[in-house]
Amino acid sequence: MDKRNILAAALFAAFFSAMLYAEPLVSPSWGYRIDLPEEYQYSSGDGRDKFSFQTTGGANFELAVYPPGNQSSFPSVEALAADVKKRLNSSGETSIFEYRNKKAVLLELEFSLPAPPGTRNRAQTRLSGWGLCMELEAKPDGVPLILALAYGNAAKEELQILYFSALDSLAPAQGDQYSPGPITEFTYPRGNRVRVSPFGLSLEAFACEHDAEGAQAVVDREFEILQRSADKPNWKEAWTRFYRAIYRDSFSRLSEIAFALERYWAAPGAVSGDQSRWDLAGKGLGWVQTFSYERDLLGSDFVNLISAAIEGRGDCDSRAMLWAIIMEQANIPAAIMVSADYGHAMGLIDIPGVGARFEWEGKRWLVAETTAAVALGRIGQKVSDPTYWLGISF
Repeated sequence: MDKRNILAAALFAAFFSAMLYAEPLVSPSWGYRIDLPEEYQYSSGDGRDKFSFQTTGGANFELAVYPPGNQSSFPSVEALAADVKKRLNSSGETSIFEYRNKKAVLLELEFSLPAPPGTRNRAQTRLSGWGLCMELEAKPDGVPLILALAYGNAAKEELQILYFSALDSLAPAQGDQYSPGPITEFTYPRGNRVRVSPFGLSLEAFACEHDAEGAQAVVDREFEILQRSADKPNWKEAWTRFYRAIYRDSFSRLSEIAFALERYWAAPGAVSGDQSRWDLAGKGLGWVQTFSYERDLLGSDFVNLISAAIEGRGDCDSRAMLWAIIMEQANIPAAIMVSADYGHAMGLIDIPGVGARFEWEGKRWLVAETTAAVALGRIGQKVSDPTYWLGISF
């Protein structure tokens, strides 16, 4: 086996292991990233350009890349979408839009497949779902295209939410992995930039006029996805993906708010260093600790992070993730930890200093309690057993 084949095998092994262990899938060949709901299991593929996934409940997800200059390539996403409709004889509608300066087409799928040979019932199976054709990052020889199809038995309406979540998790280029997904951007356009005031502070920042609505829609959808795995063996992986999906959607929505807060909290004349990072983390923590404690026992129990930042409300996990994003926007490594046993969440940060630490992923993270007025690194004795905590990075 030559070096190129060895490298290809190694890259596929890494990609395939991600499929098995609940991590987002990143294509080393094409640069896209996808983070499917935990119900999907890898079923087949060629290790580079084609992959198929299925759930035990009958949801299918197929992914194919069309390299530029290849015999099977298409000149545009519109041409690819037209070919899909023709091959499937689909009667659904087609919508053309732009996602982060890349052309995209959303397909409503309504088609039928003949019954497998040898079955008694020869009636066709009616299928429905959605397809997404998108441009990937340009290569020297042109622009590759990606096709994602999410579909299943048309009678199973409960699968629709899986389709939307799966398609929305696609990030066609590396720069898209911390921006709202394509389905959310299509359904909830962000709108114009508007002035907002972070809760309780005398400063102004900017967000987009429909950010809170779009972010809350993602929270509600992903909570419903999470509930589907609540009693399954992979509940920890599903819980982790729930927070990853919210973090991805909210990160860029909060960028201008986070920048304004960083400038507001910066000490006059301070230079970059451990002390300034500690001060910023402490001031940010003190801010989210002033929020109103809010829970929704009948819903997702998670306030979207744009509303949390502007209105000053939220449960422990909303506050912890908001704080972590603000720290990450300031180039300070941060994460969160959650506990089903304690019914609690906290922030984590990787900076020097004295305090309680949580060892995870080769780091000793300093903990941040967001719902009690305590200093960075302090944790209550009743919730201090590390074996009951699950770390989540983004």
